[in-house]
Amino acid sequence: MSAEYAWWTSAVVYQIYPRSFQDSDGDGIGDLRGILRRVDHLDELGVDVVWFSPLYRSPQDDNGYDISDYQDVDPLFGTLDDLDEVIGALHERGIKVVMDLVVNHTSDEHPWFIESRSTRDSPKRDWYWWRDPRDGFEPGTRGSEPTNWGSFFSGPAWEWDEQTGQHYLHLFSRKQPDLNWENPEVREAVYAMMRWWLDRGVDGFRMDVINLISKDVGPDGALSDAPVASGLYGDATAASANGPRLHEFLQEMHREVFAGRRESLLLVGETPGATVEDAQLFTDPARAELDMVFTFEHMGLDTVDGDRFQHRPLDLRDLKATLTRWQAGLAETGWNSLYWDNHDQPRVVSRFGDDGEHRVASATALATVLHLHRGTPYIYQGEELGMTDAGFTSFDQYRDIESLRYVEEKRAIGEFDDEQLLRALAFGSRDNARTPVQWDASAHAGFTTGEPWIQVNPNHDRINAEDARADPASVFHYYRRLIALRHDDPVVQTGAFTLVWPEDTEVYAFHRAQDGIRLTLVANCSSDTVERDAAELRVEGASVVIANHDDPPQAPSGRLRLRPWECVVYRVEESAA
Repeated sequence: MSAEYAWWTSAVVYQIYPRSFQDSDGDGIGDLRGILRRVDHLDELGVDVVWFSPLYRSPQDDNGYDISDYQDVDPLFGTLDDLDEVIGALHERGIKVVMDLVVNHTSDEHPWFIESRSTRDSPKRDWYWWRDPRDGFEPGTRGSEPTNWGSFFSGPAWEWDEQTGQHYLHLFSRKQPDLNWENPEVREAVYAMMRWWLDRGVDGFRMDVINLISKDVGPDGALSDAPVASGLYGDATAASANGPRLHEFLQEMHREVFAGRRESLLLVGETPGATVEDAQLFTDPARAELDMVFTFEHMGLDTVDGDRFQHRPLDLRDLKATLTRWQAGLAETGWNSLYWDNHDQPRVVSRFGDDGEHRVASATALATVLHLHRGTPYIYQGEELGMTDAGFTSFDQYRDIESLRYVEEKRAIGEFDDEQLLRALAFGSRDNARTPVQWDASAHAGFTTGEPWIQVNPNHDRINAEDARADPASVFHYYRRLIALRHDDPVVQTGAFTLVWPEDTEVYAFHRAQDGIRLTLVANCSSDTVERDAAELRVEGASVVIANHDDPPQAPSGRLRLRPWECVVYRVEESAA
C-alpha cells in the first residue's frame, strides 16, 4: 500500500460491548477477565483494532454511557489492573485498543455534577448547562423548560432541580447531564483525562456523539428553541448538533492531546445528523480533527420519519444511493467508516438480510458489500457469527432504557396498543444487538455460568462460535477471508469506487479500481434467484477473488445467474483487457 495512506486504511475494527461479550465470574455480566479468555478468537478472526464500549465506573443507567469516574473501571467489569492485562494481551497479538470517549455528558453521580448541583455558587456550576425556567410558567411544570429541546430518550431535555431552582440540560437520560464545553476548565479536565489514557497504552478513541458538544449559544448565553414537526418537543439533533464552536473544540483537542503521537492513533467520531459535507471537514487530515466518522444516514432508510422503532421495507436503491454519495464525497478528502451492526443498531442479517433459510448467505453477502467499499470496516461482536435479532416477545425481556421509555411515552398518549409496541421493539430496540455472544450450544451459550443480565437468544444451539469454527463454510471463516483480503489487496484498501446498476432493486454491484486492476462485486440482495446481463459488468475472463458459494459463476460473458443472496468478487487486469 502507498505510504501516503494511514495504517487504518487497511485495518478492520472489532467492537466489544463488554457486558454481553463473556462473563468470567458467574454474575451474568460480561467482564474484562472474560474478554481475556477470548482474545484468541479476535486474533484468529484477524482484526487489527478492538474498540471497547464504556468500561468506566458508572451507575449503569444507560449501560455505562453514564460515567461517574473517567479514570476507573466499573467493578462490574473488573479493575484497572484487569484492563491493563487485556490491553497487554491484545498488544502482544498486534491488536490496537480504542476506548469509548463519552464527554458530551457525565453521570449525575459524577463528582463534577454533584458539586455543580450543590449550590448556584459552586465553582463547578458552569461545568454543566443550568438555566432558569421559561417566563410565565410555574417552575418545574411541563412547558417551563428553558427551551423546547426533546431528549433522545423521549420527553424534555431539561430536568428541574428543586434544590437550586433551575433546570439542567440532558440530551439523553435525566441521569446524563450535558457538560458545558464553553467552559475552558471543562475542556482541560477532559483533555487531561484523555492524555492519562493514552499514557496508559490506549491507541485511540471512539468519541460518543462528539458533534453535540458545541451548543448553539447566543451572545447572551441563551439557547434557542428547536423546530417542532409534531408534539411538544423539538428534535434534539437539530437543536444541538454541529454547533458553532465544534471544529474549534476538535482542533484544540488535537493540539492538547494528540500532537506528537498522532500517526499511531485511531480517532473516530460518532456524529448523528452529520452530512457528507460535515464529514469532509471532520476527516480532512489538513484540519487535524478526526480520522473518520460514523454516518447514520443508511441506518434510517428502513424507518418511518426517523423513528427507529417504526419500520418500512428497505429499498436497495436508497441504500446504494446513500452509500455511493458518501463514497464520492470522501473520495478525495477524508475517509469513510463502514458498519452495519453496533450496540445501538439491530442485527443486519435480520434487518437487511434473511435470517431464516438464507441466514448464512445473506450474512456473508452483506458483509462482502460492506467490506468491499472504500473505508475502514467495523465488526460488532457476534456479527462474524451471523447472530440475529433477539426475538423477544414480552416487555419484561427488554432492558434498554430508550426502548422502555418509548413504550412508556406511547402508552401515555395512547398512540399504540401493546401488540404494536412489541412489534416496534422487535424491529428497533437496541437490545437486539445486546444479547450475549453465542460461544457454544451449552446453557446460556457459554456466556455465563449464572443468570445472564439479558436473555440469550435461543438460537444459540445452532448459531455459535464453536460450531462456526469447525465449519469451513461458516460466516466466521468467511469474515476471516474478507479481513485478509482487505489486508492484502491495495485495490480494496484505496481503489476508486464506481456503482453499477443504481436502479436495480435486487442486485448490488460496483467496481473498485486502481493501478490497472479492477475488482467487480456483484451481490444478489434478495431471497430469489435472479439473472442479469453480465456484459455490463465487463468480467469476461476474470478470476474469482472471493465468493460465498463454493461454485460461483465463473466470469460469464452472457447471462449471469445468481442464487438467493449469492455474491461474487471478480478480478480484472484492465491494462491487459
